[in-house]
Amino acid sequence: MAKDKMKNIDTMIGADATVEGTLSLEGGIVIYGKVNGNVITAGPCRVAQGGTVTGEIRASEAHIGGKVEGNVISEGRAVLGSSAELKGDLVYSSLVIEEGAQFEGRCGIIRENPEPAAEPELPLAEPSE
Repeated sequence: MAKDKMKNIDTMIGADATVEGTLSLEGGIVIYGKVNGNVITAGPCRVAQGGTVTGEIRASEAHIGGKVEGNVISEGRAVLGSSAELKGDLVYSSLVIEEGAQFEGRCGIIRENPEPAAEPELPLAEPSE
């Protein structure tokens, strides 16, 4: 995340902290410690080098520098830093994967204006007599 995006960080999990359960936030979060549960925030989420999350992450932006075992859903930019280890699916609008990042899962992109699905062509009905 760019430094200007870090202004929205309201919560920090310290390196010596372990949190059990789901975290629900409005603002951003930086995780230096361990979270065993989901992280759901309207703001950005950063898992720092040495930090771990075992659970799903849902955020406006995600920057993974540590370990995550679970799916990551980022409405905006997702960054897998050079020390990132992600085991789970990744959904994003924009993606950066730095050299050295480890990723095991599937990727999917969020499209702002998805094209409507084409109408299937149906055979014409025979006129009834």
